[in-house]
Amino acid sequence: MARVTVENVKKYFGAVKALDGVSLVVEDGTFVVLLGPSGCGKTTLMRCISGLERLTDGRILFDERDVSQIAPKDRNVAMVFQSYAVWPHMKVKENIAYPLRLKKVQRSEIEERVKWVAELLHITELLDRFPSQLSGGQRQRVAVARAIVHRPSVLLMDEPLSNLDALLRVRMRSELKKLHEQVKVTTIYVTHDQTEAMTMGDKIAVMNAGRIIQFGTPEEIYKKPRTIFVAGFVGSPQMNFLKMKVTSKDTQFFAEGFGMSIPLKRNPEREYVIVGIRPEHISLEKKSRSVPVTSKVYFAEKLMSETVLHLSLNEDKSIVAKVPYDLSVKEEEKIEINIDLDAVHLFDPSTEERIEL
Repeated sequence: MARVTVENVKKYFGAVKALDGVSLVVEDGTFVVLLGPSGCGKTTLMRCISGLERLTDGRILFDERDVSQIAPKDRNVAMVFQSYAVWPHMKVKENIAYPLRLKKVQRSEIEERVKWVAELLHITELLDRFPSQLSGGQRQRVAVARAIVHRPSVLLMDEPLSNLDALLRVRMRSELKKLHEQVKVTTIYVTHDQTEAMTMGDKIAVMNAGRIIQFGTPEEIYKKPRTIFVAGFVGSPQMNFLKMKVTSKDTQFFAEGFGMSIPLKRNPEREYVIVGIRPEHISLEKKSRSVPVTSKVYFAEKLMSETVLHLSLNEDKSIVAKVPYDLSVKEEEKIEINIDLDAVHLFDPSTEERIEL
């Protein structure tokens, strides 16, 4: 295992700044997720850590050792890719043993380690099969087994579950997390799926345009998003954003607009603020600290476990709310909704950064 330190790393492809000054510390034995949209630089960062990409600037350390100029084979890293990348002409046990044979590990130890990792990933009964005889989920388990059998210092995973069907993806998420708890290898996991990030990561690095926008625990990123980008990217359906005018009465300040007046704890010192409200913090029941607002039902998504309401506040602005599955509403019907004041977020309209009040 190793502590991974990324110091001001830049990676340019001509005029394209794939990574533009990225700094990150992944503590020894933790599970860190790189989360962001396609093209944000997360896979490039992982390839830089592995040594598959040469840095334009900056450096990468494993513990106190600078590995920036060291070949991938000498970094003791293992990778699991989106494609299963197993050798089709080798049986499962040969696929798993291959990296150990390259390192000239003794035959008896190879057999012992292959048995250990096969039991760990529940693929013992598959050892004598060829990859063509396996399902997608089984092949991915073989790829993971091959990656961890030589006990790497760092395990890198690049969207390893994206080729699996939805049900198997959920199962594999829990299995990979349980596996990490057992082997405790430092793991960096790349995904654009926020559900994977929130359920698997000890910490999440949210990336955009070659930079890390926020690095923190899933709870920190959900409850205190640093920017509008982070707030909108994490959460499904995404957070509602309303630009509202700041007013005052005596010593009390308010954000007003769309038929509602939201009290603020202090003066935000801005003429306007962006109010962020997650759909799950909008309800039909009035609470002790909530603000009511009248809306019109535009469309209702009946998901059985819940209903997602698309609501019009006026001709130009709509919001989304999560409500109980058994709610009966009709399109164009007017209903009163309530905004939970304890869950409101504020952002600066010009910088799009969070305002702490």
